[in-house]
Amino acid sequence: MSVVVTGATGHLGRLIVESLLRRGVPAAQIVAVGRDVSRLTDLAERGVEVRAADYTDPDSVRTALADAEKLMFVSGSEVGQRAAQHRNVITAARQAGVGLVVYTSIAHADTSDLLLAAEHRVTEEELHASGLPYVLLRNSWYLENYTGQLPGYLAHGIAGSAGDGRVSAATRADYAEAAAEVLTTDGHTGRVYELGGEAFTLTELAAEVSHQSGHDVRYTDLPVPAYTELLVSAGLPEAYAATLADADRGLAQGALYVPVDDLETLLGRRPTSLAEAIRAAR
Repeated sequence: MSVVVTGATGHLGRLIVESLLRRGVPAAQIVAVGRDVSRLTDLAERGVEVRAADYTDPDSVRTALADAEKLMFVSGSEVGQRAAQHRNVITAARQAGVGLVVYTSIAHADTSDLLLAAEHRVTEEELHASGLPYVLLRNSWYLENYTGQLPGYLAHGIAGSAGDGRVSAATRADYAEAAAEVLTTDGHTGRVYELGGEAFTLTELAAEVSHQSGHDVRYTDLPVPAYTELLVSAGLPEAYAATLADADRGLAQGALYVPVDDLETLLGRRPTSLAEAIRAAR
């Protein structure tokens, strides 16, 4: 079995490679793909094959996917450019005769009205039309989206536009383990997994941060335009701020809630909880 993992220089792709190695997949059968291969030197030293590719460069993608039996297709991060970039990957996978494509999508991609979901939906449709065998991993939010902001929460509290909506966030490591399970076991072709951890509201997030830190941290709910302005004032580009605020708008309406069942089944255990993630981050 040869497994090509794209996005291996990113957080999730790297964790998937590590998960495959822990599961006993020989390093020589794993290909780690990224734009800056200097960041993959340690994997190369452990026997993983390293290939450079950029989703915007069809030739580099075609070379990176040569001889792949399975492709772990980690979605791109450049919102607004991903539909075309992902099309390059699907075309290269079809030309290479890849036996299985495992794609990281977003929760409810086929019905979601999130701005972030549009390019995922296009990619899913093109995967289906390609004739390639595939599995869709529709990941909800990362817990790291929240735990990475703990210093700011302690200093300023938590703001958003999520209302009382519940988000089924899980750690990148749990999503990576689920992906590795799909890549190394049978019976997943054609499946669509809606993946997420135990759901919580941002008010409950504030309460857990308060409990563990001993500080009084509150959640302030804002209208979407006001939250967008707040993010811009914090230094985010306006388009990115609008996308994040829209994600909170969707969160309030249930767009990022999924039952925990699929992730728990793939992991063979309960996913990492919010409390555990905050404890580890602290």
